[in-house]
Amino acid sequence: MKKILKIVAATSVALTMAACNNKTSSTSADKKIVLNYANWNLGTESEKNLERLMIEAYEKTHKNIDIKIDENITTDDWKGSLSTAASAGKLPDVFMLSDIPSGVTNDWLLDLSDLVNKDKEFTSLPESIKESTKSSDKTFAIPFAQHFMGYYVNKDIFNNANIDAPEYGISLPDFINGVKETTDLGKGIVGINSTTEFVDWFSGAKNQNVNWFTYGNGKYHLDSPEMFEGVKLAKDLGTNGYAYEGLNKEQKDQLSGDDMGAAFKAGQLAYFWNGTWMNSDFSKNVDFDWDFVGIPGGRTAIAVDYLGVAKSTKHTKEAYDFAKFMSFGKEGFLKRMDISNESGTEINTLPITTDSEVLAKYWDMISVPGVQKAYENLDHAMIDPIKIVPGYAASRWEAATGIKIGDNDNAKIVDLLKDSVYGSVNYQDYAKQLNNLAQQQYDDAVNAMKK
Repeated sequence: MKKILKIVAATSVALTMAACNNKTSSTSADKKIVLNYANWNLGTESEKNLERLMIEAYEKTHKNIDIKIDENITTDDWKGSLSTAASAGKLPDVFMLSDIPSGVTNDWLLDLSDLVNKDKEFTSLPESIKESTKSSDKTFAIPFAQHFMGYYVNKDIFNNANIDAPEYGISLPDFINGVKETTDLGKGIVGINSTTEFVDWFSGAKNQNVNWFTYGNGKYHLDSPEMFEGVKLAKDLGTNGYAYEGLNKEQKDQLSGDDMGAAFKAGQLAYFWNGTWMNSDFSKNVDFDWDFVGIPGGRTAIAVDYLGVAKSTKHTKEAYDFAKFMSFGKEGFLKRMDISNESGTEINTLPITTDSEVLAKYWDMISVPGVQKAYENLDHAMIDPIKIVPGYAASRWEAATGIKIGDNDNAKIVDLLKDSVYGSVNYQDYAKQLNNLAQQQYDDAVNAMKK
């Protein structure tokens, strides 16, 4: 009898343990993976914009994943709130980057090299985009959104003046002639909104060995012949009545005041510098024939936003998969377009992928001939350095020069450049000094990343 009771007891214990094990296994399988996500484009919960609808769509097809929006990362101090979260060990799993170098310097970012190298969708992206995600040959970021930058054109102004309307890839001489020939203040028409952007794009348009603001391969070339030519041309157009920004107050008040965007929409500008985030707005609010012509010579200029995956994430593959869906992935962008059509929410980014199915569907929604043309040579595009080049904000705008301009005893780089175009500064007098200063900001930032 005792032997039988021992067998029964042992069997009971075994069954109980098996039941517990089954319960544990079931609970583990049912438990969702939570990914914390922070982005500055999410709007409010009540607005339910396209980004939030994309998150809902992802969760519907990934039942085991719950995307939790991290409200502690605030738009009024993005980098600061990320830094606070990192100090507390609470970085979101996936988050928008204000810039890649600071994320690397602060040791926030996961090295994604192994994941992207095995991902055919990533490896087939344009070379310029892939390179922009790297630091020291390691991939630390995911391209989230892209926009082309350049000039929009009011084709009606050209046609009414019996001048051939420009197209994407226009030559520099034709571009300059167009600015001058369309300017007629008596008719309330100015050739271009501003020429200060010449210091950014001109050198890269003339010389493919350098990029935005003359930067290339770790060096600035602000004392190069191309930079001298660009600043001279900017000053010639800007101070001789061809640029809206250079007009006096009385002249501006007769047009659209200080609002150059309003001036373009009112038909007062032949050329208007902006980015393709304006496509939807222009489609709805401009009643003349317009197009995007980029920058002279046809080299594509791009502004890119990036996502990072936190080094502290416990769900590497899931975080990467979600980030890909929200950004460059084919499946995600096709879904983005479907949701946009169904909900009436606008897509304000261009596809990052060059997949033919994605592009064909996108052009059915938003067809701008110049933008389509800009996709033809993305491998050699130049990308706005603000989010990818160490120390760029200081090199381009913030560093103090020690040079007196007007009442400013210590003008910043941005002030010197502005005065070189619209003021009395002779750029060549300070070019070497400016180049050394910009280079020093870069070198200091790179050294900080190595510590």
